Amino acid sequence: MNYLERKMSEFKRPDGRKVDETRKIIAKVGVVPNADGSAMFAFGKTVAIAAVYGPKNMHPQHEQNPKQGTLRCTYSMNSFSVQDRIRPGPSRRSMEISEITTWALSPVVMLKNFPNTVVDVHINILQADASTRCAGINAASMALAHAGIPMKDLVTSISIGKLDKQLVVDVNKKEEDWEEGEGATDIAMSFTGSGELTHIQLDGHISNEELKTAIELGRATCKKIYEIQKKALKEAVKIEEEEE
Repeated sequence: MNYLERKMSEFKRPDGRKVDETRKIIAKVGVVPNADGSAMFAFGKTVAIAAVYGPKNMHPQHEQNPKQGTLRCTYSMNSFSVQDRIRPGPSRRSMEISEITTWALSPVVMLKNFPNTVVDVHINILQADASTRCAGINAASMALAHAGIPMKDLVTSISIGKLDKQLVVDVNKKEEDWEEGEGATDIAMSFTGSGELTHIQLDGHISNEELKTAIELGRATCKKIYEIQKKALKEAVKIEEEEE
């Protein structure tokens, strides 16, 4: 066993997980009957629901793009999603994450197929225990596919944390607030199924070499999550065919 492997095996996470282990993942589609497409994605106690409406005519009309459609993502946390009640309505953080979600998903959505229209993606966090933007992106990607929106691929998102000097997968709230040693660094990232990076954010401090390792760890983890997303979509298609 080399030094790195020994340190990884010695490191104790608050919830007992291995450093490269996600929390329990649950993924479903068709959870909002009135939407054109919908999905639920959960990392442990973090639960996100996404609902897609469209393509539909863009209003106001002056915002229409004759060359391609518009993807519009709206992220919000329910006031009861955390123990300390949050003020309802949009905040600077929710608006920022809405834009980030749009950036993460835009590379795979074939917007040129529907000019002058908009696809609205509404993401609600029902319960929060960190990694909410990643759960929201995963739910939104599945909901778009469930709605039949033309896409080149799914997008999968994960948070990689650095707790003092140890990289870990899928940060929870206790790890997000880690204070020992160098404290916590949180890196949210998104990939296509083929491994193309579509979004990355870093909050904290990390070396170039550690960042490269974190990205590869995120890419490997997202491949596993990608298979869970695909399985949920395939199961939904099977159920729909049986009902017909």
